[in-house]
Amino acid sequence: MATHRLGIVVGGGPAPGINAVIGAATIQAINCGFEVVGFYDGFRWLCSDGFDPPTHTIRLEISRVARIHFDGGSILRTSRTSLLDSESLKKSTRVEPHPGKVSLALGRLRELGINCLLTIGGDDTALSARFISEAAGGNVRVVHVPKTIDNDLPLPQNQPTFGFSTARLIGAQLLKNLMMDSQTTGRWYLVNAMGRTAGWLAMSIGMAAGATVTLIPEEFGEHSSVQAIADVLEGAILKRHVLGRCDGVAVIAEGLAYRLGDREELERLLGREVPVDAAGHPRLAEVPLMDLLKTELQARFKARGESLPLVTHNIGYELRSADPTPHDMAYCRALGYHSIRLFTDKARQGHGVMVALVNGNLEAVDFHDIIDPATNRTRTRLVDTTSDEYTVGRAYQIRLEKSDLDNPTMLAKLAAAAHLSPAEFRQKFERAATRLTEMH
Repeated sequence: MATHRLGIVVGGGPAPGINAVIGAATIQAINCGFEVVGFYDGFRWLCSDGFDPPTHTIRLEISRVARIHFDGGSILRTSRTSLLDSESLKKSTRVEPHPGKVSLALGRLRELGINCLLTIGGDDTALSARFISEAAGGNVRVVHVPKTIDNDLPLPQNQPTFGFSTARLIGAQLLKNLMMDSQTTGRWYLVNAMGRTAGWLAMSIGMAAGATVTLIPEEFGEHSSVQAIADVLEGAILKRHVLGRCDGVAVIAEGLAYRLGDREELERLLGREVPVDAAGHPRLAEVPLMDLLKTELQARFKARGESLPLVTHNIGYELRSADPTPHDMAYCRALGYHSIRLFTDKARQGHGVMVALVNGNLEAVDFHDIIDPATNRTRTRLVDTTSDEYTVGRAYQIRLEKSDLDNPTMLAKLAAAAHLSPAEFRQKFERAATRLTEMH
């Protein structure tokens, strides 16, 4: 048997480039004398009594992975099964490992002689990888490759997560088509973009395509409401009308649903139970934010005796298993290669780390350096609304600004469009026209 036996696990949602990481890591590992075993469906079977090695694992060879870097999806599939204790979340905001699941998964790895584990995934998979690393006590060396189209993992010097670049490209292309349809038909689109907590994908898609307006969670503080979000959208629609256009496309990050409150508040708002995923997050697919906003906006225009042609559209799943762009292919092959260096280079720490590339060079990020101490989860990287990057994205949007309210001519036109007096308009929309950074 080889001195090193590498296991590869893919967790979380799909992202373009997974296969490129699997392929590059497998090739480099075999060239370094490793045996490589792929585990199907993430941690699902590893922490299950139904684990069957012939069914749930595959011996990876160079001939099998040599050309998979061109392909989207994952040859090992994926799942959202995590090793956290969901029961602990009912008592505290801090997550803890599930002792039974971690013990079972670690036992499976030892039975198969796996002494090196490569995990590919986002924040929840990184969390499970940390739990394995801590429980193994160095006997199983763990390296995590950060993957998510949300781009919300805290990588050094704001390096992107793999898959983000491809998702942005395809999302911007889809948005371009919707923008042309909007202009042609004279209607508004509300476009929902993925991003559970952070607004990176929504912002970058909207910025690249030139969306009329883009709303992200970071702009609304910790708590907001359907009405407050609708105020910003209504203001943008009215300003667009004053400027001579009845069409537009608003990109809205799905994570804004979390700003409506915790699970209990969401359930009160919807009048029904909101299920959680394997990592304890309320399932955003169960919170119809776009429908709530559409209903609210159309009711406002109807109250003025006007109609608002409005279509909601989701952009998300079609981005995740797309073939990666050359950028993501190259980036992922580099991540796969360097992940094996963290197992073989004795001068570097080879367990309990996340692999990152900074200025083309390998940088190992210790799991414990990316923990949120309040929740014990992996820290989330948020959009900095004071940054120059955000400023550029905001500059090309059509939305109410304080300068609009301070300009008597513009204020009069906006108020007339809303069937309000200038004073009434200012009072209603002043908060919507104030940037989050100006509120503090």
